Amino acid sequence: MENLLSFLKEKNIEYICNEPMKNHTTFKVGGNAEFFVKVKSVDELSALIKFITQNNIPYFILGKGSNLLVSDEGIKGVVIILDGDFEKVEVNDETITAGAGASLTKMCRTALDNSLSGLEFAYGIPGSVGGAVFMNAGAYGGEMKDCIVSVDYITPKGEIGTYSLDDLKLGYRTSIFKSNKNIVVGCTVSLNKADKEEIKEKMTDLLGRRKSKQPIEYPSAGSTFKRPVGNFAGTLIESCGLKGYTVGGAQVSEKHAGFVINIGNATSKDINTLIEDVQKIVKEKTGYFLETEVIRL
Repeated sequence: MENLLSFLKEKNIEYICNEPMKNHTTFKVGGNAEFFVKVKSVDELSALIKFITQNNIPYFILGKGSNLLVSDEGIKGVVIILDGDFEKVEVNDETITAGAGASLTKMCRTALDNSLSGLEFAYGIPGSVGGAVFMNAGAYGGEMKDCIVSVDYITPKGEIGTYSLDDLKLGYRTSIFKSNKNIVVGCTVSLNKADKEEIKEKMTDLLGRRKSKQPIEYPSAGSTFKRPVGNFAGTLIESCGLKGYTVGGAQVSEKHAGFVINIGNATSKDINTLIEDVQKIVKEKTGYFLETEVIRL
């Protein structure tokens, strides 16, 4: 990796070696990233991606770490954080353009500040704009696909392009980015002018529901499992008597069975074992196989 070190120094790109991933995931677990790199502009990212692709160095783009389970052994290669320019959020009439590194909450608050409606569903989702596009994040009847106009991306060769909504192949917790190697760098959404107080009221209501029904007081990765067709993951898990089921420091939340939480010093192995136990028991008892929404590295 000496050539990578030389490249990062030459380009003056910020990096840390052997950075603990537990400091960067909402589960608060995970081993070290071999290289933890912060890029601050499209030009920096383009140059870095081109270099590491040419040198066959593995990499992962990290958002806010909110839908991620990182192995206790850590991550080989490069973990990339989109910082600087990627955190900008700009308003133009009834559209908002946000960098992939901006938090979804920041984008929602910008919409509120400008009396723009259409992102209320996303308020309180603890992820980045890039992650929200990648997963087609959604809640309370809304999804990113309902408001996205276009998404800017970078290819593994460092080339810059733009997808229209139709190009994105957005579905339930999926997008074209799951099947290609392109990287989200920014997103533009189209919203509607509305009464500021009504927007605020809806956001407050949805955030209140989140707090009352979800175990946000514990480290987790949000909803652990995808919603199976014709049912709900939490309902199936609860029907199998698994609320409170514990492996090491990992537990099926007693507040909402669809959440696996870290109740104290859980390891990634604890969480992974618990997930697999739940999948096996639910499959045996109900016939449903629960796919994970959480990305496991």
